[in-house]
Order: sequence, then structure tokens, then C-alpha cells
Amino acid sequence: MDLDIIFEDEHLLIINKPAGLTVHPAPGNRDNTLVNALLAHCGDSLSGIGGVSRPGIVHRIDKLTSGLLVVAKHDAAHAHLSAQLSSHTLGRTYNALVWGIPKPINGKITGNIGRSPTNRQKMAIVKTGGKPAVTHYQTLENLGIATLVECRLETGRTHQIRVHFLLIGDPTYGSTTDSRLNQNIYKNLPDITRSTLLSFNRQALHARELRLIHPHTQKEMKFSCDLPQDMQSLLVALRDDG
Repeated sequence: MDLDIIFEDEHLLIINKPAGLTVHPAPGNRDNTLVNALLAHCGDSLSGIGGVSRPGIVHRIDKLTSGLLVVAKHDAAHAHLSAQLSSHTLGRTYNALVWGIPKPINGKITGNIGRSPTNRQKMAIVKTGGKPAVTHYQTLENLGIATLVECRLETGRTHQIRVHFLLIGDPTYGSTTDSRLNQNIYKNLPDITRSTLLSFNRQALHARELRLIHPHTQKEMKFSCDLPQDMQSLLVALRDDG
């Protein structure tokens, strides 16, 4: 498996993960994961870092989310980067295409996230229990029926952005695209926009930027990667509707 490596030295790697690639092995998918590719690339140097099934993995993003991940190459780097993650100094910024227009258009979403009381397979904002979750966001482009937003994570709870926003292509935390397009407000959409929306089969979420302190040099580093082609095509189709 080819890895899209943005940066690499003897301490860490920055990977641009494609949508559809699972980060670590799980029942039903033991081989075709980012971890398998990392072990093939780095060899035994990753063994044991972060646990047997997650060697080197400091944080994760969902299978159907694309974008940047940092991977530690040794225990000291892993401990340093994990401490940054815990103290919220490892900066992560996402781009997302969401249904509708956020109100207010820029702001902060707060509230504890935990297991949904009605569906244990999902996360939700809960009144009791859970863990604090904070997402700072700003509108980058108003597309009429949708919005391109930038989300900066202050915390990193499971599915945090997917809980906080109605992402295009994410039926787990919203309605399916098909059912949404059957609503009257979408009936006059151009065929190309409708077709592009229906064929977009993942949550429209991309981890665009990482900011961290290098575990060895102690220098601040910043990495970014452009939107993948599928999200760029979706953005163009939504603009054409406007």
C-alpha cells in the first residue's frame, strides 16, 4: 500500500490518509489498514508503541474521513505527542461541507459527548455523563443549501464534528442524501448537483491542518493538505447550484 507521506524523519511521520482507509485493525479488517501499511514502511521500529493493534498511532480519524495524521516512530515521540493531544496543544483543523447554514455563522459548539441513550452505536450530546467537547468553527463559504466550514478542535471526542454538524454524506448522524433531496426545498436543484450529492458516499470531512511541537527539536511545525478530489468536485457542484 502506498502511503501519502507529507513529512518524515527518525521521530515521526505525517500521513495524508485517503477516505476509505481504516486506521487500525479490527474484527473483519485485519490487514488492509493504515497500521499494516505503517508496519511495512517502518518495520519493527513501531512495534509496541501505542499498543499492539495501534503501533505509533497518536490519534485517529474515521475510516471515511480523509486528511492528516501524525504517527510516532518511537516511545519518547509517542509520549510527547500524546501529551500535546491531552493538553489540547496539538492543533487539528478540519474542513467540512454541512447541510444548511450554521447559526451563528461563526462560533463555538460545546456540550458533553457520550454514547447516545437511544442508540449505543452512536455518540450524542448528552445531558449527564460523557466528556466535555468543544468545536470552534467559522464559515468559509455560504453555498445556499450547504456551507463550507472550518472546524478547529479544542477537544477530540469520538465523532465530535459529526455530532456537532449535519455533514453531507453522513446518514449516521443525519438523514440520507436521498431522503433530504426529496424535500421540497431541494426539488429545483440542477441535475448535476443532485447527481453529485447522491454519488458522494462518505461524510464530507477532511483533516486539513496539523500543528504540533516536534518531540525532538521542540520547534513548532504546521502541515496542511488540500481538499481531496471528491470534496472538490462536490464543492464545484454546490457552487454551480448557486
